[in-house]
Amino acid sequence: MNNTSSGQYPLFDICINLDNVQFDIDRADILERASNHGVTHLSMTGSSLKSSRFAIEWAEKNPNRFCTTAGIHPHDAQSATPAVMEEIEKLLHHPLVRAVGECGLDYNRNFSPKEAQLSCFKAHIELSEKHQLPLFLHQRDAHDDFLDCLSSSTQRAVVHCFTDTKEALFSYLDRGWYIGITGWICDPKRGASLRDIVQHIPLNRIMVETDAPWLFPKDIRPKPKKRRNEPMYLPHIVDVIAQCMNHSIQEVKHHSFVNSCSFFGMREPQK
Repeated sequence: MNNTSSGQYPLFDICINLDNVQFDIDRADILERASNHGVTHLSMTGSSLKSSRFAIEWAEKNPNRFCTTAGIHPHDAQSATPAVMEEIEKLLHHPLVRAVGECGLDYNRNFSPKEAQLSCFKAHIELSEKHQLPLFLHQRDAHDDFLDCLSSSTQRAVVHCFTDTKEALFSYLDRGWYIGITGWICDPKRGASLRDIVQHIPLNRIMVETDAPWLFPKDIRPKPKKRRNEPMYLPHIVDVIAQCMNHSIQEVKHHSFVNSCSFFGMREPQK
C-alpha cells in the first residue's frame, strides 16, 4: 500500500461490517489501525437485528468517531417479520443510529424471495420517512424495482457499494443521492467498468468505503498474508478513485469526508 498519500486529510469509511466472524480475534486492533492510517470516522453497518445491536454497542465506545445504521439486508429479508421490524424501529431512536439500512434489493443471488425483499425494502423506506433518517441502500441486478420502490421517497440516500452502469449512476445522481465506492474499483477485471464511469460522480456526491471484510482491494502491493479487507486499506482505495476521477487525492479525501459527516450527522475533527 502506498502510505505517502495519506497526508493529514481524514477519511470516513461509511461501511464496515464489524460483527463479521473474520473480525472476532482483533476488532479493537482493526479500529486502532484504521485511526493510524487516517481513517478517523467509521459507520458500522447494521444488516440484521443482531448486527445492528452489535454495531451500536461498539459505536458507543467512541461516539465522536463512530456511528451506525440499523436495518435488514435484502439477503435476510425473510427474517423481517413485523416483530423484527418493530425492534429495528426501536433502534432508530438511539442517537448513534444515523441511517436506515442496509436495505434494498439483491436479485443477483436471491437469498430471499423477491416478494420478501420488496416487502422488507418498503418497510425500511416507511421507517426512514417516519423518523426522518436517510437511507443506506443496497442494489444489485434489481435497478428497475429498486427505483420503483423509491419513486415517491424524498429521503436522502447513499447507494452503497455502487457497481452498476453509467445509466444507473445518472438515475441516482438525478435523485440527489450519494454514491459509495469501494475496493471493487481496484479489481483489475471486475472493476474495469466502474473505473470508466466514476469520473461522472460529482465531488459533492462521492463517499468512500471498504465494506470490510469484503472487497479486499486486489491491486495492493505487496500483498498482505490475509486477504481480509479492513479500514486501514481505505487510503489506497481513495488513491485509485482519485486517479479515475481525474481529481487530486486531497480533493477526493476532503469532499468524501465532508459529504459523509453531513450525511451521518458527525462532527468534523477540530483542526
